[in-house]
Amino acid sequence: MKGLLHSIILYLKKKRVDYADIRREKVTTESIQVSDSLIEGFSAGVSEGIGIRVLYKGAWGFAASHALTEKDAFKTADEAILIAKAFSSVNRVKVKFSEAPVCVDRYASPYGTNPFKVPAEEKIKLLLAITEAALKVKKIEVCEAFMEFARSEKEFVSTEGADITQSLLTSGGGYHVIAEDGHDIQRRSYPDAHHGLFASKGYEIFDDMDMVSSVHRVTDEALSLLKAKQCPVKETDIIIDGAQMALQLHESCGHPAELDRALGSEISFAGGSFLKPNFAGSFKYGSKLVNITADPSYPGGAGSYKYDDEGVEGKKVWLVKDGVFVSHLSSRESATAVKAKSNGSMRAESWGFMPLIRMSNISIEPGVPTVSELIADTKDGIFFSTNRSWSIDDLRLNFQFGTEIAWEIKNGRLGRVLKNPLYSGMTPRFWAGCDAVCGPSDWRMWGLNSCAKGEPLQTINVGHGASPARFKKVSVGGSKEV
Repeated sequence: MKGLLHSIILYLKKKRVDYADIRREKVTTESIQVSDSLIEGFSAGVSEGIGIRVLYKGAWGFAASHALTEKDAFKTADEAILIAKAFSSVNRVKVKFSEAPVCVDRYASPYGTNPFKVPAEEKIKLLLAITEAALKVKKIEVCEAFMEFARSEKEFVSTEGADITQSLLTSGGGYHVIAEDGHDIQRRSYPDAHHGLFASKGYEIFDDMDMVSSVHRVTDEALSLLKAKQCPVKETDIIIDGAQMALQLHESCGHPAELDRALGSEISFAGGSFLKPNFAGSFKYGSKLVNITADPSYPGGAGSYKYDDEGVEGKKVWLVKDGVFVSHLSSRESATAVKAKSNGSMRAESWGFMPLIRMSNISIEPGVPTVSELIADTKDGIFFSTNRSWSIDDLRLNFQFGTEIAWEIKNGRLGRVLKNPLYSGMTPRFWAGCDAVCGPSDWRMWGLNSCAKGEPLQTINVGHGASPARFKKVSVGGSKEV
């Protein structure tokens, strides 16, 4: 296959294109869902194809195909050229493309146990053990457990001479329970809400999560929510746990830091960004304790990779340093608008999509106190845990988050459970109120496989390193949602 890709590159050079690259990608997936004591879904699949991107007289053309014969591959190249020429004839603004090192390399993300080699019976047995343990508890009416695996094998070549092969493996899963007493319905999830926890690891991730032993605590918390009081409406100090901090980072820093949003070229789906291109290096994003990085090279992160889908090596960069916003996530094209070079943030869901600027592993750097010390240092407040809902405006500025559970903090101790908790704020004002971030012992890398962006919609893996943090004078309240 690599020989065919190089033949197409030579063909594109003869067509005098400004630039071209080809991605051949094979994606292998497996997904298992168990609901209560029944197997609800088991799917496995392989998707393979090529995507060809051509730059001609300042305009992009892109074409993709699952047909991998020589005839079809060259036909796809011709389609990409035709599209680029058509856009070139009408585009008033011509694409500028920043320079980048030409890389020739092979890379495979490390893992322990290949999940695709683990028998299906063993995976199902684990998920059934979780649901059966949960359903033994009175008033737990539903338990759903799931696991998903994806392996992406990519080949990337370009007219500049790049020749990169990558193999990236992602594994993850989780479960949630629903408690009901005839008057209320409440949910608790483990180890994270929505699609669970994901990482660039193998099947050993389930040893790390130890899901069966967590069932007792998770069901107890679900039951406690049925009897809990509504979260009061007031302004108070809050502590957000690591899992919720991950989503806070995702929505109020990761997405607005994407330079295509800031430039207005990716605005139709989920909006633009308040972090304007000229804000880098001067805009006060938060307090001096707020230090946020993007790091695709972090070992095991769900958003980890060595090279992005433009062949640029991904390295750790600062987004916010000592509370000041310092850089956007960029591509080779968008970087020219801010007189910079790409920091390797372009990725596509698969071979059939144009790459977009995407988050990798967006993390808040750890501080000093332990979570126990932080709680003890809080006289009056609320501790929020595990996301339940979120809403944010089209500039990523004003937001509201709901979590599954919260606890009152009184005189340095966790008190009664609060249900349907919400907190809201405006991004820079909220982060300016951050007066403590917990240290390395409470920091962990969270991850999800469902970050959405673009039209047509693309979903992708991202990671978020976080520890609990405290924020001053935040508006909180309760909701009656179920």
